[in-house]
Amino acid sequence: MAQLRQEVDPDEAGLDAKALDRLDQHFAHHVDEGRLPGYLVAVARGGRVAHLTTHGRRDVAAGLPVEADTLWRIYSMTKPVTTVAALILVEEGRLSLDDPVARHLPAFADPQVYESGSGAGLRTRPAAQPPLIRHLLTHTAGLTFAFYHHHPVDALYREAGLDSAVLPGSDLAGTVDAYARLPLQFEPGTQWNYSVATNVLGRVIEVVSGQPLDVFFAERVLGPLGMTDAGFCVTDEQAPRLSELYGDTDAGGIEPIAGLPLRGRPRFLSGSGGLVASAYDVHRFMELLRRRGELDGVRLLAPGTVDLMTRNQLPGGADLRAFGSRPAHDEPGNDGVGFGLGVSVVIDPERTQAPSGLGTFGWSGVATTTFWVDPSRDLSVQFMTQVRPKSSLRLYPDLKRLVHEAVTD
Repeated sequence: MAQLRQEVDPDEAGLDAKALDRLDQHFAHHVDEGRLPGYLVAVARGGRVAHLTTHGRRDVAAGLPVEADTLWRIYSMTKPVTTVAALILVEEGRLSLDDPVARHLPAFADPQVYESGSGAGLRTRPAAQPPLIRHLLTHTAGLTFAFYHHHPVDALYREAGLDSAVLPGSDLAGTVDAYARLPLQFEPGTQWNYSVATNVLGRVIEVVSGQPLDVFFAERVLGPLGMTDAGFCVTDEQAPRLSELYGDTDAGGIEPIAGLPLRGRPRFLSGSGGLVASAYDVHRFMELLRRRGELDGVRLLAPGTVDLMTRNQLPGGADLRAFGSRPAHDEPGNDGVGFGLGVSVVIDPERTQAPSGLGTFGWSGVATTTFWVDPSRDLSVQFMTQVRPKSSLRLYPDLKRLVHEAVTD
């Protein structure tokens, strides 16, 4: 078992120790006020960890502390891992970004696109072009989530039993087939809509590789990177280190809630949000991307492929607010932020909600986990806790502001 450790003093890495102390105090206050159970935050420059703090509890009732080797459900931070897995197949010539999804998943042949109406009066028409692999990677395929409650197609997902993006009792193949039976919300490539697309991508990886997604991840991504604790389930040995999952209450506190069924191999292998990982694992993955595809002599991707992944792919250089489907993505946090392949990318730092360097890329998970890499400052940051909020928290903007204030060069 590997564990994340501080490797260098903050001042040696161009970070202000007093500003980092303010960061720690800010989030410790959230714990002390009962809004977070506990957290881990790590800040690295040039790949060396210069600040590592753990505070609070991974299990409040049992009184177990957050430690450097605590395991976290990273949910949607799985998506960049799935992206790397798919790009490995692209580099091997077994998959192309311009492949129609139906080439690998025939259920997506002859897609229909929403035209008008709702419920029994909903009307569709044949899609003008098929969804492509690149549309899955950029969330522009026309797929959606049931929980948005903004569009008639969202309602169709709920009617199909896809409230949690999983067809009850089904595996990845069966769930993806259920997606394919539903109309697209819009013509592929014409809008950005955060969606179940990465689950579809995970199924493509299975079909193209001939391996279950967990096996491909273990052999081609997690194992080679030394992400020794990352996976779709936890062993009996790992289980005591797994954080409990919490939800917020109407009174402003937190309470335990059910999370991913991580004991034993899950039936549904979610490329969108199925992984558990330690801070060390996340650091290794960030390092792969920061170093443009190579880590400790192991190269998974060519530098140009990582450059493509971490460059805005939205047409005309648009950001998520301008290109996102409305009203779901019409929010200030999407200003100045584009989308690459599986990660967000800062394209206009002057317009972002929190201080960010040009080209900063990363992603977050629904249990309030996040990571980002800022190439302009050679800065890598992760924040880990386990709270699924009912509404958006200001934790991420505050975290980015406080880290920004700590950078001295």
